[in-house]
Order: sequence, then C-alpha cells, then structure tokens
Amino acid sequence: MIYTLSRVVFFMDNTYSKIPNMTDKTIDCITAGSCVLDILASPVNLNEPLIAHPVHKIKPMQLCCGGLSCNSGLAMARLGMKTHIFTYVGNDPWGQMVQNMLYNQGVDTNLLLTHPSEPTSTTVVTIDPSGERAFIHCQGAAKRLNLHTCQKHLETLSQSHYFLVGYYSLMPDLQDDLPELFAVLHEYGVKTVMDSAGDGGTMTPLKSILPHLDIYIPSYAEATNQTGQTEPQRMIDVYRDAGAKGILGVKLGEKGVLLSEKHGPSLHLSACDLPMGRQVVDTTGAGDTFLAGFITAQRHGYDLKQSGQIGAAVAACCVTAMGGTTGVPDWDQALAMAGVG
Repeated sequence: MIYTLSRVVFFMDNTYSKIPNMTDKTIDCITAGSCVLDILASPVNLNEPLIAHPVHKIKPMQLCCGGLSCNSGLAMARLGMKTHIFTYVGNDPWGQMVQNMLYNQGVDTNLLLTHPSEPTSTTVVTIDPSGERAFIHCQGAAKRLNLHTCQKHLETLSQSHYFLVGYYSLMPDLQDDLPELFAVLHEYGVKTVMDSAGDGGTMTPLKSILPHLDIYIPSYAEATNQTGQTEPQRMIDVYRDAGAKGILGVKLGEKGVLLSEKHGPSLHLSACDLPMGRQVVDTTGAGDTFLAGFITAQRHGYDLKQSGQIGAAVAACCVTAMGGTTGVPDWDQALAMAGVG
C-alpha cells in the first residue's frame, strides 16, 4: 500500500519520499512502460506460413523505437510537447540504440534506466503489403518497471502534467500497484493515462485501476476481451460501472473512435482521411500516436471532440510510413488535417 499525509508519501516498504510542492510543472508528459527496438521487415505475406518459402525477399530492413513509451513519447515530442521516457532498457547495444534514437528526436532520456540483468525488449515486425503486421517479440527489461522504481523517481514524476503508462496486461511487476501509484500522482496534480495491448487482459485488476485514471481509450479488440461486450457503448458502460470517472473511449480502427466524458452522451468520431496522395503502409503505432495527439490536444485545452479529431489526424499520418512514428506530423500540420483552429 501507499499512504499520503502532508505531502509525504509512504510506500509498502516503509520508506518515504518527501516531495516539494510543484506549483510550476516542467514536463508535459512522462511516458512509461513498453520500450522496444523494432526491426521492420516488409513486405511479408502474412496469409501463408513463413516456412512455405525458404527465402523471403524484402525491402531493406529498418530499425526504430517502438512500444508505447517510445511511440507516444516521440509523437508528442514532434507535436511540440516536452516529454520524458521512464522505463528500462538492457545493458546491451540495442539499449544504446534506443537511447540515441530518442535523444536525437527530442525526448528526454534521463529516466531511461539500464536494467542490470534483463535484455532490451526487441521485436521483429513483419508487415504485409496492406500494412497489417505480426510481431516476433522478446519482452525484456521494460517489463521490470515496478513500484519501487517509481518511488525512487517520484520527485521527477510529480513535475509532469501527464503520466502515460502501458501496456496494461503486459506489466507484471507494476500492474497490481497502479491504483496506489496513480492515487499518489493525483496528490501532485498529475493526470493519469493508461493504454492496453496484446489481448487486452481482463477486468481483473483493471476494475481497481479505472477509478484512478483520467484517460483510458483501449482498442476494440482489447475492450472486447476486457468487458465481454461487443458494442462499444456497452464496453464504456462496463468501465463506468467499475468506477471509471475520467475520459473513456474505444478505438475502432477504420470506423474511428467512440469517446465519453463522465457527463454527457458518448461521441462517435470518424477516422481522419489520409494525407493527400498517401496510402496505408504500416499500421504499427496507430493507437499510440492517436493517444499522443489526444493528450497533446488536451494539454492545449481543446475539448473532447477536437482532441479526438487531432488524435485521429496524427494516427492517419502515422500509418502512411514505416515504423510507429516516422509519419507523425508536427503540431500545425495536425491541426490543419483535423480542421481545428
């Protein structure tokens, strides 16, 4: 458990961190959790077994950062946000590559930690001609982010306007402690956001996390597995019944997104048209970059509809290039695509 008293934070091991009052926050968003070095292979026919052909001739492979903390962090940096990444990489060449890529693209890496024994998370992303993909993944050091590590760096975490963590169902060392962590962050005015991945997991322990979230917008497949529902509005109803008080949504792919505030009816937004003359190349990172655009818009004071439109515009640009962030626009381009002044 974590207890708060007079802005002194006590964690389960009876240690504590005393955090000064943060009247002037210095960070727009800290992204935490999944951090991967992606190796992109395209085109690969995903409709037949790879063993059907002994050699697959593809375009030159590309290396890029992946996972929520990288994809969303890099996208927000490109949109003009001051972002920090908070996670683990391994003590290996892959980890150094990730650090260099993030730093060179404007993400603060002071909280990118090196794990003493786990390797850097890596993924071979196989991409078919339509842009759909399948992953060959090694879940390495990033999964070791835990409450004790958050405790050690709480002073920096408290300086951020937003704390984005993911992926739910893939955080074995932190997931059960998220309600307590989020409660502490709220003490310091930090807004909490979480994203899901894989099959989305179940409502346990999600139902204990939801009351502490300011934003939660999973994909349709993830929400289906979590709630057992097939209608997006019913999915949101299940989250509300579990105590969710913040902004909720369900990403619907080509059908757009359903968004919900605590008060008022849900809002369905269509997907944004692709930029003129461009087509879908790789859908990797579409959900992460939607969330980056949405958070950035919220940070700028845009309402729910406008934030959803900006998020959809960023995601539409994302899928027109290889990798999770290569196609992400800058802020002015995102506003123009979304039709938001």
